[in-house]
Amino acid sequence: MKKINKINKMLEMPKEVYTSDPKIDIIGFEEMIIENYKGILEYEDFFIKISTHIGNININGFNLKLENMSEDNIKINGKIESLDIERKVD
Repeated sequence: MKKINKINKMLEMPKEVYTSDPKIDIIGFEEMIIENYKGILEYEDFFIKISTHIGNININGFNLKLENMSEDNIKINGKIESLDIERKVD
């Protein structure tokens, strides 16, 4: 595993490519893309809870919708008011 990390660092690959760590992109207050998610734990138009390998991501807002979902990525649209992360305790 150490050799792989050294090679990836030499190639300057982003960490989310070779690990299961999530990457969160927020565009304004109306769009969010989460890469490397595990599942959807709760889904309401005012609250979405997403599970990742390092913990849960809680999104609060209005008119929240899951736009695009793939095996690794999820796109959320709506009026995003706040975001908090519940870190998984090892």
